[in-house]
Amino acid sequence: MNSNIKISFIGSGNMALSLIKGLIASGFPATNIIATDPNESKRQSISQTLGIACLEDNASAVAQSDIVVLAIKPQVLQNVCTEVGGAMQQKNPLIISVAAGVRATDIVRWLGGKVAVVRCMPNTPAMIQSGATGLYANEFVSEEQKSQAENILRAVGITVWVKTESDLDTVTAVSGSGPAYYFLFMEAMQKAAQGMGLSEQAARILTIQTAFGAAKMALESSEDCAQLRRNVTSPNGTTEKAIQSFESNRLEDIVAEAMMCAKLRAETLADELSDCPPPKKLEQH
Repeated sequence: MNSNIKISFIGSGNMALSLIKGLIASGFPATNIIATDPNESKRQSISQTLGIACLEDNASAVAQSDIVVLAIKPQVLQNVCTEVGGAMQQKNPLIISVAAGVRATDIVRWLGGKVAVVRCMPNTPAMIQSGATGLYANEFVSEEQKSQAENILRAVGITVWVKTESDLDTVTAVSGSGPAYYFLFMEAMQKAAQGMGLSEQAARILTIQTAFGAAKMALESSEDCAQLRRNVTSPNGTTEKAIQSFESNRLEDIVAEAMMCAKLRAETLADELSDCPPPKKLEQH
């Protein structure tokens, strides 16, 4: 990415700081990064620690920037967009939103005009540069801007583009909420192992390392997950018995139902956060 570009982060929470640290680690100049925060002591700490400018005034940061990353709570996004809309018109920057659940169409309306918006759905492992992020670009985003957005989010993990904004609700159900699913499964495995006699420490490290190793194999293998599972499932062996138990208890259906619940909730939250929700569908009789 062009090192002359100036990027501002509106908000300096964990996700914003992770992205900033990732950009600096990748070689992007800290002097071309601005963050904002209402807390003076936090602004001073960020500036001293990361070597970036940290301002109180959002509009001032936007007016200086080619790319603006909206990294604030969804509930305050409308107010912030209204606040910076006028300043944004000076440079017409690319807007990257990591605010969960707020549609690009709402961001465009709140900012005013034809605004290039990329919506992102990162997940919490982005905080350790192991994230998985879904990206959606509205019709005003150029190919160059798509590349810029991708480079920023790649600083904290892998990225995947989706074709429609509604696909981000599915991304939320897969990777956005997904870490919690794996934590729950690991929690259950650890409890079961302890119940069978292993110490808490042994059960924990064996469970976590097994999850890590399986994920690493899946990432690096040319085979899909189904084949990898078959590779370690010997006929009439221990793994087969466990798999049969999962299948008889409808694990696949349980996962599908849980993910659909997450997707539907993402859709509902987007409607709640919008000041102009889509009309409800008429029931078919």
